[in-house]
Amino acid sequence: MSAAADRARLAAAVATLRAWLREPLERGLIAGSGLSGLAEGLEAPRRLDFAAIPGWPRSTVEGHAGALIAGRLGGRSVLVCAGRAHLYEGYDAFEASFNVRVMAALGLRSLVVTNAAGALHPDYGPGDLMLIEDHIYLPGLAGLHALRGPNDADIGPRFPVMAGAYDPALRARAGAAGREIGLRMHEGVYAMVAGPSFESPAEARFLRAIGADAVGMSTVPEVVVARHAGIQVLGISLITNRVQMANPSVASEEADLHAEVNAVGQQAAPRLAELLTRVLAA
Repeated sequence: MSAAADRARLAAAVATLRAWLREPLERGLIAGSGLSGLAEGLEAPRRLDFAAIPGWPRSTVEGHAGALIAGRLGGRSVLVCAGRAHLYEGYDAFEASFNVRVMAALGLRSLVVTNAAGALHPDYGPGDLMLIEDHIYLPGLAGLHALRGPNDADIGPRFPVMAGAYDPALRARAGAAGREIGLRMHEGVYAMVAGPSFESPAEARFLRAIGADAVGMSTVPEVVVARHAGIQVLGISLITNRVQMANPSVASEEADLHAEVNAVGQQAAPRLAELLTRVLAA
């Protein structure tokens, strides 16, 4: 799709959301796999399916509700994106960050991104939370970058800096809130791969060797676009499984890891929702 067509598609979605939203947008939240229930704590929630928004990429993955939910939390207006577009669904990097492009055009200045991730760090286990302090954007390094193409200088610079992409103050606030409610939390580096296959043991060892603590298939295109637009970002990974680092001695049976991801997400959602309530309402 051409840059002009992308701009027209974005403008149509922004116009629809401007007419639908009843107040200026203060906080944004993107809910990852199995975490769409995070919107349940909103006051006076209103739902708009992705299918009703012109140009908005559809979520095709189980565990993604495929809707925007607007409401209030702690006296602040919040927009929850319950589901996202992934590269492995056939979307390009522009579409995988379309949600944040729209929210940026609506004036958003603070964004929380969540995802389900596999643990590479030996001390991480299912149900733990990792505050993202940095990322490794493997698709971006390979050319599938969210900012590839003409730059809009009215939004941000041609060459944005990614050092400090995950706001230290928001991270500190989330860490303090998590400790208050007894959550098992870490700070670490998130590696994004394109998927849809889960990592081979050799790939997992490579990712760990280059400094990754957890791995998933989303989030970073959204963060890059948010930082390009000057939006503060807090990133939280829910650890749903331990990534296999060693080749099995015999062929293993096919496991439904995505079902496991969704199950852990549903179990952890109430605890994560309590944390996010404290962070978003601050």
